Amino acid sequence: MARKVYVKVNADFTPEGRLLPRKITWENGCVYEITRILDRARAASEKVGGGGIRYTVVVNGRESFLFKEDDKWFVEGKR
Repeated sequence: MARKVYVKVNADFTPEGRLLPRKITWENGCVYEITRILDRARAASEKVGGGGIRYTVVVNGRESFLFKEDDKWFVEGKR
């Protein structure tokens, strides 16, 4: 099972206006650096519901989804 975990995200904007997430701060305060952005697409979370812009990112060598839902960011966390 998974749960929706709202997280803090540090991001940059390119000169063209594209949003690039750089770091995720988890609910316990741990900060994780996003080392690569593999994809960006409008999509829904199949595990926890909701959706918006889904970023496929690499964190600690693992591929993961990061969602921008309106003005909030969330990830699919473990229960």
